[in-house]
Amino acid sequence: MTKKWTDVEPTLVLVAHGTRNPRGVEMIAALAEAVGARVGTTRVAFVDVLGPSPAEVLRELSGPAVVVPAFLASGYHVHTDVPREVMASEHPATTVTRALGPDPVFARVMVERLVSAGWASGDAIVFAAAGSSDERALLEHRRAAAMLAELTGSRVGIGYVATARPSVPDAVAALRRDGHERVFVASYLLARGLFHTRLADAGSDGVAEPIGLHPDIVELVSARFLDGARAVAEHAHSARQ
Repeated sequence: MTKKWTDVEPTLVLVAHGTRNPRGVEMIAALAEAVGARVGTTRVAFVDVLGPSPAEVLRELSGPAVVVPAFLASGYHVHTDVPREVMASEHPATTVTRALGPDPVFARVMVERLVSAGWASGDAIVFAAAGSSDERALLEHRRAAAMLAELTGSRVGIGYVATARPSVPDAVAALRRDGHERVFVASYLLARGLFHTRLADAGSDGVAEPIGLHPDIVELVSARFLDGARAVAEHAHSARQ
C-alpha cells in the first residue's frame, strides 16, 4: 500500500545564505548533519551565492517538508526569498518556521566566543551583524544586542558589516571615544565568510569567532524543526477529518 504524503515523516530543509568560503559551507553541512542525527533526514539549501536553491531541494522531495531559515534575523531573505522559493517549488506540503534569531541561545554562545578571543568582564563589545535594509531585521539585531548586554553587563554597541550604519569600524571608534580602552567584536554571524573576514580590520582588540557549530545551536535548529513538524501533523490530522 502506497503511503500518502501526510503519512510520511517531514524532511528538514535548512536554508542558509550561502558563501564562497569553503569553511562556511562546511559549517552549514556539519550543522545539518548534527541536526539530522537528532531529527531525521535533513537537506541544505542556499538563497544566494551557491546552490541548490530551496525550490530545487523541495522539488526533489516526495513527502512533507519543514523549512528552517538559518538566519539570525528576519530580513529580506526570510520575508521574501524563502516564500518565493517555496512558491516556485510548487511543493504541496511545506511548513516554514521562524528564523533562528534573535534568541538568548546566541548571546550565550557569543560570550563563549568572546572569552576565547581574550575578552574579559568590563571590556566593551561591538555586536557585529551582517546588516539589512529591512527595519524589522534591524530591530531584531537591537533585541539580540540587548540580550548580549544583559548577559555580560558590558557596554555593547552595534555595528554592521554591510548595508546598515554604523559600520563595525565606526562602532569600535565610537566606543574608544567614549573612553573604553579595550573593545572586542562579537560576531553575530553563523559561519565564516566574506563578512566575518572583514571584521579583522575593524580596529578592535580582538574578534570573536562566528557563532558556528555549537550544541546549543543544534538544539535550537532541532526545536524549530519539531515545532514545524507538529504543525504538519496537525494539518494532516485536520485533513483526515
